[in-house]
Amino acid sequence: MKLSLGPLQYFWPRERTFAFYRAAAQWPLDIVYLGETVCSKRRELRTRDWLALARELTEAGKEVVLSSLALIEAESELGALVRLVDQGGTWIEANDLSAVQLCRERGVPFVAGPTLNIYNHHALAMLVADGLRRWVPGVEQGKDLIADIRAAVLEAASAMPELEVIALGRLPLAYSARCFTARALDLAKDECGFRCIKHPDGLPLATREGTPFLRINGIQVQGEDVVDLGPEMPALRALGVDVLRIYPRFEGTPEAIAHYDLARRSPTPPPAIAARNGYWHGEAGMELRQGV
Repeated sequence: MKLSLGPLQYFWPRERTFAFYRAAAQWPLDIVYLGETVCSKRRELRTRDWLALARELTEAGKEVVLSSLALIEAESELGALVRLVDQGGTWIEANDLSAVQLCRERGVPFVAGPTLNIYNHHALAMLVADGLRRWVPGVEQGKDLIADIRAAVLEAASAMPELEVIALGRLPLAYSARCFTARALDLAKDECGFRCIKHPDGLPLATREGTPFLRINGIQVQGEDVVDLGPEMPALRALGVDVLRIYPRFEGTPEAIAHYDLARRSPTPPPAIAARNGYWHGEAGMELRQGV
């Protein structure tokens, strides 16, 4: 199995971001995803900066994929996406159908990110014909649905792209045109003051009873728990998973990557280092949290 570093979901200071990815060049990773996927207002790094990091990581032997926004709302954002696709030399993680269309028109191979809606083998086959080379199922697509889709693809003698699953990190649950962080701080979205940068792992949100529940991250909502598929390693192998994705966190990312690097080379599953992924098992997450 390969290990990938998913795109940075949070807004970090410029120098912290550069230092993180330069350190990642030395980690036992096969694939690194670069780019802003959440909010186009986050401009600590420009497109040229991401491309510079892409060159450095490629020279270090990593496969680099450039990730697109999950929600494109403005002509300027579409223009930035065009420049990303046209730069050439790397695959694109398409998190929006606009990116799929541009990649298809230009003959650029792409990864179907977890925000694309692929729920059956017909949709998967259509996107493979358009240039899809790797599929990252959505967070709510558990092992049973993925197995059903894979079986249907093989039965139809269609091409099955590489399969990448989110192995460790906070799951991205929803996106909105509204900025949840600005709203929580009683600010207008256009006058947010880039407050996300003060919350490098998202802004915790609790229930009225004080139970940790979600993380607010700009226009994105995440689950509170960091989830871990490490203990499912035998099932992941049986399912034909090719790539395990680890999402960056402000602290603990290199240790998590080292843990998974050992796990993928071991015949026995590793101990859990984070919460159980209820979506993967078709279970209610709140029941898991409450121990019901």
